[in-house]
Amino acid sequence: MLPTSNYRELLLWLFRLRQRFSVTGNSMFPILEAGEEVLVDTNAYHRFLPEIGDLIVAWHPQQPNLRIIKRVVKVDDNGNCFLMGENSLESDDSRSFGLVSLQGIIGKVTSKFL
Repeated sequence: MLPTSNYRELLLWLFRLRQRFSVTGNSMFPILEAGEEVLVDTNAYHRFLPEIGDLIVAWHPQQPNLRIIKRVVKVDDNGNCFLMGENSLESDDSRSFGLVSLQGIIGKVTSKFL
């Protein structure tokens, strides 16, 4: 379950250390629903690789202007990630577009925005 933003997360957002991201579609249902917003740490992977289970926001590898939110299910030795949505019936994820490079990851989802 994804926590709701606390005072610390909101302060980090106010100081521009978190970005807001609006969820569209149902690929992450039931964890996230269309219309909800999350906070994203865009510095989370500057020194460390994503971990299995992380929720991330990334650029869609085949649609350059589309940002997606998915769960990391595998990380290879080069930092490439296999991403999947929670709702496998409605998710366009690594099963169709392959691995996502570390450079394609925008950041780690830290909480739901209030």
